[in-house]
Amino acid sequence: MAAKVTTPAAPTAGMAWVEHVQATLAAAGHRASAPRTAVVEVLARHGCVLTARDVVSELRGGGREVGTATVYRALELLEELGLIQRLEVGEGTARFEPVHPSGDHHHHFVCDTCGQVSPFEDTGVERAIARLARRMDHQVGGHDIILRGDCPACVR
Repeated sequence: MAAKVTTPAAPTAGMAWVEHVQATLAAAGHRASAPRTAVVEVLARHGCVLTARDVVSELRGGGREVGTATVYRALELLEELGLIQRLEVGEGTARFEPVHPSGDHHHHFVCDTCGQVSPFEDTGVERAIARLARRMDHQVGGHDIILRGDCPACVR
């Protein structure tokens, strides 16, 4: 089965994730703050990898004055609580994306030429990982797949 290119999370999936984040933060004893909520909402809107600078730029472009250090602190807390995952795609800058409580996830193709990151899902890959785990008698708690090469625009 061919890989399916995914698009950012649907609005309802994003909103469900925001509610999950708010509940998790409250349960962990963290109060709701406007800057942290703004960071969460940006991540939910995109549903895929963003750098801290991307988050800051979007917030400032939308008229929100949230400091860069505040964004980094929010991302650090969200990562500590398992609400986002950090992806190192080889550019020297970490990218972040939501972790959905349902376990739904996707993988990434990174263009070596232009740096574009394209999300994809592939049920065949997921089945292969499950088969490998059974064969190796391991339990897989999570996985990240980053494929590298050239995107269609750079191949031309």
